[in-house]
Amino acid sequence: MNADKNNRTVRNSPKTNSSLGVKARLIAASEPVAAKKKAGKTRNPLAPERVAAILDILRKTYPGVVCALHHRSAWELTVATILSAQCTDVRVNLVTPALFKAFPTPKAMAAASLPELEELIRTTGFFRNKAKSIQGAAKIVVEEFGGKVPQTMEEILRLPGVARKTGNVVLGSWFKVSSGVVVDTHVLRISRRLELTKETTPEKVERDLMRVIPQDRWIDFSHEIIHHGRQICVARKPRCVDCTLEKLCNSLDKTWTSH
Repeated sequence: MNADKNNRTVRNSPKTNSSLGVKARLIAASEPVAAKKKAGKTRNPLAPERVAAILDILRKTYPGVVCALHHRSAWELTVATILSAQCTDVRVNLVTPALFKAFPTPKAMAAASLPELEELIRTTGFFRNKAKSIQGAAKIVVEEFGGKVPQTMEEILRLPGVARKTGNVVLGSWFKVSSGVVVDTHVLRISRRLELTKETTPEKVERDLMRVIPQDRWIDFSHEIIHHGRQICVARKPRCVDCTLEKLCNSLDKTWTSH
């Protein structure tokens, strides 16, 4: 890991809704149509050519997309991801600058008092449990891993507050290790809408996605779907008219269709 990487802040530059709408129509104009079996059902949703088309469209729509949590190191990303549980990335990005200024290293955070940590992260919600988690994670990183975030799923899951989602975020976004697929609420919802899975729990959805998505696309696929879920395929009223995947989607809750 070079010095430039350690010192840079990783940020995302989301497209505006209007520019996405124009781009969506241009991309969708040449894309294939997923044949319907019946209302809400695609004839062969896991056909390799359909999955490949979905991945190609996502890459075109969100080129170079990265994790939305601001971070300058694996440790900062670990803490930010723990804080993001049941909290928006925007809110986490407002909180972490002061947190990392006060406690810039795992050693410093391990030595902090819980009231100090709680006050700094209060607005992220569940701040008492999160304070215990990030301090506990700091202590294990210092005491068992020499002050560095581990680079395997087995080891990173030993940190308090870290489950597979957080592990996949850190390993994929910072270390570029494809250990799995990040499954947050957006990935779960959209994967079901696209009929890539029928499961309803993150663990089972991840297993399904790992079977149908090539491993070299696991990291980017997660980022692309998360951004798509925030900007276009929203939960209550998806903006299907501006969706580059619209022709390949036969979800029952679509708000607009071209086929």
